[in-house]
Amino acid sequence: MNGTTNKVLLIGNLGDDVKLHHFDEQNCIGRFPIATTESYISRTGERITETEWHNIVTRNKLAELCDRYLKKGDKVFVEGRIKTRKWEDNGQTRYTTEIVANSIEFLTPKIDNDQRSTIQEKETKVETPQKTPIVEPPFIEDGEDDLPF
Repeated sequence: MNGTTNKVLLIGNLGDDVKLHHFDEQNCIGRFPIATTESYISRTGERITETEWHNIVTRNKLAELCDRYLKKGDKVFVEGRIKTRKWEDNGQTRYTTEIVANSIEFLTPKIDNDQRSTIQEKETKVETPQKTPIVEPPFIEDGEDDLPF
């Protein structure tokens, strides 16, 4: 293979709401963290869960869409590339690694506030299961039926 590839695919949950920064009349940057979780069973039989945090950066229209529709806890599919930034802080050189998103799919279904409150009310009520009546099929006498065999 000639050349190199820098591509990231992540499915995770937002750890915070999108922070949108406008730096002129036409351009903006959106930033938010997402968490990806991996679970496995160790050799001792213990379940281990590891969570990895990723800093996502979006630009312009995609950033505005994320700001408008995404909330903390929402599940997203992010496609982008890894970028490491360097800056000075009180004389110390600092680095951060970010995922610059090219596309983001919103995986959490969106419902309006009326539906959300109805769902929450149903979840808090304890309903007793109702028995469904047993319906017997009609009795068919031997002899004449429509079956070909």
